[in-house]
Amino acid sequence: MAAEESQPLLGSREPGVGRLLPAERSPGRADFLSKVQNKNLYLATFAAVLGPLSFGFVLGYSSPAIPGLKKINDPNLRLDTNEASWFGSVVTLGAAAGGILGGYIIDKIGRKLSLMLCSVPYVFGFTIITSAQNIWMLYIGRILTGLASGVTSLVVPVYISEISHSKIRGALGSCVQLMVVTGIMGAYVAGMALRWRWLAVLCSVPPCLMLLFMSFMPETPRFLLNQKKRSEALAALQFLWGSEVDLEWECRQIEARAEVQHGLSIAEFKNPSVYKPFLIGVALMFFQQVTGVNAIMFYAETIFEEANFKDSRMASVVVGSMQVFFTAVAALIIDKTGRKILLSISGIIMAVSTAAFGLYCKMILPNPRNSSQPELLTTPNSVSAGAENLAWLAVVSLGFFIAGFALGWGPIPWLVMSEIFPLKAKGISSGACVLTNWLMAFLITKEFHDLTGFLTSYGTFWLFSTFCILNIIFTVLCVPETKGRTLEQIEAYFQRLPPT
Repeated sequence: MAAEESQPLLGSREPGVGRLLPAERSPGRADFLSKVQNKNLYLATFAAVLGPLSFGFVLGYSSPAIPGLKKINDPNLRLDTNEASWFGSVVTLGAAAGGILGGYIIDKIGRKLSLMLCSVPYVFGFTIITSAQNIWMLYIGRILTGLASGVTSLVVPVYISEISHSKIRGALGSCVQLMVVTGIMGAYVAGMALRWRWLAVLCSVPPCLMLLFMSFMPETPRFLLNQKKRSEALAALQFLWGSEVDLEWECRQIEARAEVQHGLSIAEFKNPSVYKPFLIGVALMFFQQVTGVNAIMFYAETIFEEANFKDSRMASVVVGSMQVFFTAVAALIIDKTGRKILLSISGIIMAVSTAAFGLYCKMILPNPRNSSQPELLTTPNSVSAGAENLAWLAVVSLGFFIAGFALGWGPIPWLVMSEIFPLKAKGISSGACVLTNWLMAFLITKEFHDLTGFLTSYGTFWLFSTFCILNIIFTVLCVPETKGRTLEQIEAYFQRLPPT
């Protein structure tokens, strides 16, 4: 598959477009974008990313809540180690189901209403946790918040990509992951002061704000045009981009591609404009999780403790702060550097850091025991005498991994997913991507101990390093550069690719 292709000229005939838009009658794209007023676009983006902020609070909630639930006096609520593991990971199963649900409702009721509706399971789930009288109520609450998180992780990137223009779509799309890691850090910080019930109450605030703000925001113009609501699409464009741009011209650009859009059938997966972005999107989500990010984040607190960071909660805040900082850096530079180069740099950093972490495990566990319950960095007697002198290697490799992941493989797969799918296939394709991501997250989290038992700890992290190298190869060979292209140009790019 070709990795890159020059942008089509505005006056050129694109495959599948029924008419030609003469260049002499079309304003230059740069001149067009120079007249866009972004104030309301930023406001709509802020309203939408309150969803990923809620999502981040869901992910971050378990870390400060589990210690309190392990020590609670009520035997009906007290969690043992296995129950705590399920409390932390069951949210990924709910999110996987949310990916399927989101893929259905996003095309049926639209992007805006989907976002507004997903605030209900957020609030309802945290309400059940707040009032929980037994462990099963905790699980149900986590599943509901996970369901909402799955819908959010699908709908928000699509909503932002469809209301944005090509000049800032990358930066605004990267705000999704930025708000996720901000929510995680917010839960860590709040967990230092609040008990688990009050923390659940706090976590229900962002989805309430999302419901309030989104009620004043428009539906995406592309969805409205697909529904034959042209006047409403023009009104949405005017609200989002201002009245100084040629809104009629932009609508014609979208409609030119929409003229050939119709309901998606299974047979259409033979079309390269459908199956190639589908395969790329699913592969991006698969590779994001097999880097071992969830496994490494699981052991972050222990690693910092070995480096004399005795306050594990503060260590979590440090990790969260690094994620926020480097995700913000990615958002600031992504529209200048492009998606491919950041993914490649991110993959290189993660490959080196996971290899270094594997080396650390090899040196502190020179003679791993044959045990069905392998232990990694948890039992003092299992490590070598020089482990404390090598703690810097673990901390540095962890820090570089977090930075590398936040710079590229954290935010960009979600952004690219929102850009590459044709309008008619966005629901089912995005749903498959979200389902892949969350199922892999669950498998990596739950099966990590079994994997270390089979491959040893250092072998497991070297396997993660190998997957990071495969990420780089996949990025260079298969991922198209979408920087500066309209969604219609991206779709036309895939349409022109020859069948394989």
